[in-house]
Amino acid sequence: MLSSRVIFSSIVVLLAVLAISEGMSLRSLGVELHCRCIQTESKPIGRHIQKVELIPANSHCEETEIIATLKNTGQEVCLDPEAPWVKKVIKKIMSSRRR
Repeated sequence: MLSSRVIFSSIVVLLAVLAISEGMSLRSLGVELHCRCIQTESKPIGRHIQKVELIPANSHCEETEIIATLKNTGQEVCLDPEAPWVKKVIKKIMSSRRR
């Protein structure tokens, strides 16, 4: 007979493998498990922006994130949602979507 310690250890290992594989599958589907923006840019870079992605607050990140992709480099830059120029850009995007 197997000891209860071996059975318990096997169950713990199985649960750990399931938890890791679930996290990996979510990440492979493009689901972020944390905030993407660590630092934000507040100085105006509007003329260099190719596109803007707005990510609302969710269960993995309490902050609304605004990520801009730059024209020349394709680099992604997190924008400060409180910066006045960023608010104008978001307002312009939202008004153009309503048309």
